[in-house]
Amino acid sequence: MIDTIFFILSKVVQFCIEPLNWVPIFVLLALFFLSLRKPHLCKRFLLLALLDLFIVGWLPTSEILLSSIENLTPKVELSKDLVSEVGGIIILGGAINGSEIAVDRGEVSIHSSAERVTKAFELIRKNPSLPYIFSGYSGRITPRGLSEADAFKQLIQEQGLSEQNAHYENQSRNTYENVLYMKPIIQEFGSKDESGQLKPWLLITSASHMYRSVRIFQKQDLPVLPLPVDYQTANHLQWTEFDLVDGAQNWHDVVHELVGLFAYWITGKI
Repeated sequence: MIDTIFFILSKVVQFCIEPLNWVPIFVLLALFFLSLRKPHLCKRFLLLALLDLFIVGWLPTSEILLSSIENLTPKVELSKDLVSEVGGIIILGGAINGSEIAVDRGEVSIHSSAERVTKAFELIRKNPSLPYIFSGYSGRITPRGLSEADAFKQLIQEQGLSEQNAHYENQSRNTYENVLYMKPIIQEFGSKDESGQLKPWLLITSASHMYRSVRIFQKQDLPVLPLPVDYQTANHLQWTEFDLVDGAQNWHDVVHELVGLFAYWITGKI
């Protein structure tokens, strides 16, 4: 029950503080004060709405924060003999649409974080003897259709990849639950080094999501090697670019991670 309340509350807080969501509020307040014949207050809230749109759309405002988060965890250099170096491969959900659309259309859709899936396909194809786990049910408060794990299983079959060492975790709703529900699988199927310690598992997730993910694995005493993918920022800022769609997505990622880090820190999960 507590985890469910925590899950719902984190979604509500994120929605409330995303900058773009304040634009209609400012506009409605402007119309309200206009109806009260207070034009000076109406103008102020309209200016706030325009300022909000500028902050969201001018890409450097979000890129400077998102880039900092993405660069917190550097990418590991993979050895040629990956099988001897790692105990397995972990793929975190967040890129697959397993909703009622997938059920109705019979096709699984991959979202903007598709690199989580394509990089996993590459490594599974090159290292068929390594066990791998896909973890994820749904990040929605009211999930519908297939779980992400079941959708990933369908993609694996469509790609003709081996399922001999496949494991699927289809109950988790957030990153903490990802790790919690995968822990028994990792401990059971992960290979060990000469000292009897679990070998680190290769962790695939979006670059903006990697720092929080690694911290949770560390808290659970599970060693991982980070392989961040799905970078949304370059090494330089796009000073002349204005794009409300890209800016809104950047801010969504920034707020999502900051809320997640704070919530997990205050509840002792990292």
